[in-house]
Amino acid sequence: MPVPKVFESEYRFCLILWENEPIKSAELARLCQERLGWSKTTTYTVIKRLRDRGVVKSVKTVVSSLVSKEEVQRAEIDDLVEKRFEGSLPAFIASFASGRGLSEKEVDEIRRIIGK
Repeated sequence: MPVPKVFESEYRFCLILWENEPIKSAELARLCQERLGWSKTTTYTVIKRLRDRGVVKSVKTVVSSLVSKEEVQRAEIDDLVEKRFEGSLPAFIASFASGRGLSEKEVDEIRRIIGK
């Protein structure tokens, strides 16, 4: 089953959720107001939107995620590779590496990951 799309502002919301879940919606609204400047209504609207898409669940005012941060990140990278690099992971990695000036430690870590 594909991971539902999570847009930028929703992702910032999810970062707060992942850090604090499970969490009561009122407390989540307070944290979103504090960190994102959102009103309570905005937070509840985002919870509903994400619940309808299968990203979060809300049971008796307690909100928790149905997808992990890693799943959302992986889906975003897959989408980026598909849209911008014609599905070529080597082209993506080449572009990523050439633009960043990787340290020797980062290169070793990437080699280790590829070796798996």
